[in-house]
Amino acid sequence: MIIDAYTNFPFKDMVLLTQLFTCTKNSKFLVKNTTTNLACVRYASKKSSTSTRNAPIRTIPKHRGWRVQDGHYVKESTILATQLKPRFHPGLYVGFGKNGTLYALESGKVMITCEKINPNMSRSWARLNYADRENNVIYKKHFNVIPESQHNRFVLIDTL
Repeated sequence: MIIDAYTNFPFKDMVLLTQLFTCTKNSKFLVKNTTTNLACVRYASKKSSTSTRNAPIRTIPKHRGWRVQDGHYVKESTILATQLKPRFHPGLYVGFGKNGTLYALESGKVMITCEKINPNMSRSWARLNYADRENNVIYKKHFNVIPESQHNRFVLIDTL
C-alpha cells in the first residue's frame, strides 16, 4: 500500500474514490480517470473571536474657555476666550466673533469683571440662551481691555 505524503491517505483508497465517482450507473463521468480532482479542505477548529469592549471615542478636545487671565497685557486681535454659549460677554475694547470668540480690539491690560446683564429678548440668540431665566437677575463675566494710553475724549462737565 502506498501512502500519499501530502494528505496521509492511502493512495489505494484515493483511487477507489475516483473510480466510485466515475463509474456510477446512468450518469456521466464526474471525474476523469487520469487525474484525481479530490482536494482536502481544512476548516478552522475554533471560531475567531472579536473584542466585545466598546472602543473609546477619540475626539479631539476643543479647549474652550479663558485664554488670557485678569491683569495680563495683550496685543490687538488677541483671543481672550472661546465659548459655545455666551458664558463671557464683551466689555470695553473687546470684540465678539460669530462663533462666540472674544478678542481684543486694542492693545492693553485685561480686566475681567462680573456685571449684571439685561438681555434683549427680541433677539433670537437671547431667547435661545436666556429663555428660561427671563425674570431673573443674570450675572455674567465681562472681558475688558484697558488701553495703555487713554484717549482724551472725556470732557469734565461738573464737579461736586
